[in-house]
Amino acid sequence: MKLKIKRLNENAILPNYAHSDDSGMDLFSIEEIAIKPGTQELIKTGIAIELPENTEAQIRPRSGLALKHGITVLNTPGTIDQGYRGEIGVILINHSNLTFFIETGMKIAQLIIMPVIRCEIEEVQELSITQRNEGGFGSTGV
Repeated sequence: MKLKIKRLNENAILPNYAHSDDSGMDLFSIEEIAIKPGTQELIKTGIAIELPENTEAQIRPRSGLALKHGITVLNTPGTIDQGYRGEIGVILINHSNLTFFIETGMKIAQLIIMPVIRCEIEEVQELSITQRNEGGFGSTGV
């Protein structure tokens, strides 16, 4: 399976797998931005992609940024649809009490390619009964 990538900025680093058995490819910033505590910023990657048929790309946080700095992807997982051809951006939020500085070339998120299953929609008057039924939001305990 091939992921086609177009470099939109000369500073862009193409996504890559750090290890041969990794699920996600690292995404890199092409800009320097300060993310103040409690705020979010859209970080540009300088790339556009063409996904294989029947796939989507998901943008997920990097665990090290989350644990060490309180930085995560705001709309995780961010979804990139197969038909999107614009620049990939990553919305990062700072949950810490300190300003965090994004630098050019910094690893900011992971890109994961996933299959997409499309459903046919059918409106019905009733749904089947299950043991759980309508129980949610803590219905099975804490």
